Amino acid sequence: MSDLDLAFECLDARPDPYAAAPALVFRLRITEGTGARVGAIALRCQLRIEPQRRAYGEAETPLLQDLFGTPDRWGETLKPLQLALVSVMVPGFRDAVEVDVPVPCSYDLDVAAAKYFAALGDGEVPLLLLFSGTVFGGGGGAGGAGVRQIPWDRETRHRLPVAVWRELMDRYFPGTGWLRLRRDTLAGLQRFKSARTLATWDEVMSALLDEAASSEAPGQAPGPARQQAGPPVEAGR
Repeated sequence: MSDLDLAFECLDARPDPYAAAPALVFRLRITEGTGARVGAIALRCQLRIEPQRRAYGEAETPLLQDLFGTPDRWGETLKPLQLALVSVMVPGFRDAVEVDVPVPCSYDLDVAAAKYFAALGDGEVPLLLLFSGTVFGGGGGAGGAGVRQIPWDRETRHRLPVAVWRELMDRYFPGTGWLRLRRDTLAGLQRFKSARTLATWDEVMSALLDEAASSEAPGQAPGPARQQAGPPVEAGR
């Protein structure tokens, strides 16, 4: 693909207001530097979070320890996290074109990227976008026809405001989050909820936290581990 010169730039990202599930729309600008016409591109984009490229506040640090361990280890453990791998068709163009790339997002806190986003208070998330795929047409040859692969070194960076991610999640889960629980754990919570005549799951969790705090004593041995039983299920608000 030496006869084509493609470059990529991420202009911005915004919540998709019409998606059935949470998704961000990344606006890409693609330029071709030789003046050849590009027929189309079957584009693949891999998005990675680069946690080592930002600083963290006191409130964020304890929430990130599940992912990266204690701060004294962060020099070794702050490794990139996979956010998404998506594909999109880019229409034909000459010189430059802009295209939207929808990226589905999860609020499941068992997913590393979602746990990372949820731990952040403000600022920006450093992202690396890596591109690959197939270019149709353009360059030399009869009529400019041909099929070429995008070189593996095509990439760009973007700093996504945390506020954009929070705006997205608030559209679907305003003021709430999600936990995945085993079925036997969920059944136990339901029995606790009924026995205490509690109205919401928030009240259940608050009551359990209050009981744990009041009964906690130095040197107290932890209770026996619950036996595994069945796959996890999702519990919501």
